[in-house]
Amino acid sequence: MNITQTVLDELTAKAKESPRLRMNLDLRDSAEDTSQRMLNAIEPGSPLPIHRHQNTSETVICLRGRLVEEFYDELERICTDRIELSPNGPVVALNIPAGQWHTVQALESGTVILEMKNGPYEPITEADILR
Repeated sequence: MNITQTVLDELTAKAKESPRLRMNLDLRDSAEDTSQRMLNAIEPGSPLPIHRHQNTSETVICLRGRLVEEFYDELERICTDRIELSPNGPVVALNIPAGQWHTVQALESGTVILEMKNGPYEPITEADILR
């Protein structure tokens, strides 16, 4: 599959129509592929809780737009770091260690990221959301 600007445009259009203001596109080769690779179009205002992935790290690459990844301390429940990502900025990608509390916010309409995680999909449980 070629990931073209048209693919990103179509995914962004779907994100804008979604109540969650985001939409993903699965890039796995088949249902038996146990990796997690997806494009994720995120619009400003898309609600995403502070969460963690206990069993896998997460790699995020900003393909288009601008976003900020925020990292949180579990005990203090405060933001400890904010990293802005953009294709032409100083940071275009980052790796989030397993167990790290984080969230993402789109800063521009049309933001699209490539997300990759190890292993099969594991839904986020209540224990993986920081309240």
